[in-house]
Amino acid sequence: MRVVSVFDGISCGRVALERAGIKVDEYFACEIKEDAIKVTQANYPDTIQLGDVRNVDFKKIGKIDLFIGGRPAARTAELSAGIWAAP
Repeated sequence: MRVVSVFDGISCGRVALERAGIKVDEYFACEIKEDAIKVTQANYPDTIQLGDVRNVDFKKIGKIDLFIGGRPAARTAELSAGIWAAP
């Protein structure tokens, strides 16, 4: 299975797939937080890091079987605190 995960964090989606017994052939991750990327690469060194989701041309990746994602944690915290206003 080919998977794309946006706002991947520490690849909890991949952990869930693994625990469900679902084989992942290729896992593409969109993440910008260096600490999260380091955790992912330590646990799943075959993860293909794509960087910022806003700059990814998903057509170049080809066929994807599963598209998953979390929500951007930094923005969520800011919204909760009333610091950030959406444009």
